Amino acid sequence: MSLLRNALERYIRMRQGLGYKYDGPARRLSDFVGFMEARGAETITVALAMEWITQIGRQPSWAIRLTDVRCFAQHIAHFDPLTEVPPTDGIPPVRRAKPYIYNDTEIEALLAAALALPPANALRRWTYHCLFGLIAVAGLRHSEALNLRRDDVDLDQGVLTIRQSKFGKSRLVPLHATTVAVLKDYSARRDAHMDPPRSPYFFVAEEGGRLLHQYVHRVFWRLSRQIGLRRKGQRNGPRVHDLRHRFAVTTLLRWYRAGEDIKPQLPVLSTFLGHVSVRDTYWYLSATPELMSHAAQRLDKRWETRS
Repeated sequence: MSLLRNALERYIRMRQGLGYKYDGPARRLSDFVGFMEARGAETITVALAMEWITQIGRQPSWAIRLTDVRCFAQHIAHFDPLTEVPPTDGIPPVRRAKPYIYNDTEIEALLAAALALPPANALRRWTYHCLFGLIAVAGLRHSEALNLRRDDVDLDQGVLTIRQSKFGKSRLVPLHATTVAVLKDYSARRDAHMDPPRSPYFFVAEEGGRLLHQYVHRVFWRLSRQIGLRRKGQRNGPRVHDLRHRFAVTTLLRWYRAGEDIKPQLPVLSTFLGHVSVRDTYWYLSATPELMSHAAQRLDKRWETRS
């Protein structure tokens, strides 16, 4: 086993010992070390690191690989001073997709279309109606909603437990009473349709198994074309994930319009959304013109007061 491979195993144990799942980075870095071993290299250099980072895939895959290698190289540099750490600007910056902010009419049309899915006597239409509705009103990632288990949905207390989501974080998400009522109705319909239950998951497919991401997206694309959000064959356009963006943006807008001080509120929203850093929540300010306008007005008033 090479010295670099030994160093990687120690590094992975260290990260996991700190509470990180680290499965994805461990796989990618193992591939990187294999790449280095194939070239007979024991020391990380910028040239070799960038060759591996860009050899397959494209943005944002390169950005993920760069982050993995940079962190590993920074760790190794403490023991091997010849180690070179790839620069952060070694690849073009990732451009985040501009969020589509649904209006209330579009949300209502989407949920109504979901509830009209055939066949009329099946569970399917109720599943998608409640799934898309929950993402919209609770700001969940769609993967978080699909991963919800029955035990994670406490309808007596009105709280969801989101377990080991993105970045390995877990959190509690409180629900409005109207949302609890809709989920209770779905739960009763699901249990009547599937008795005994065949899956531990809260949202299930027609035969009782787990809902798969690819089928959820296909249904969403069909419904979004049906209500006019997408044209037939259009590859881009509103996404399921934009339902979460809408929640974040409308929450911020409600605070701004109410004249609330946003700065102390942002960490609250960041925690609610499960962001690893409040910087991710600040992004919504620059991604939405109306929010930028409100922020600029607040700044103008502040400078007027000081002058």
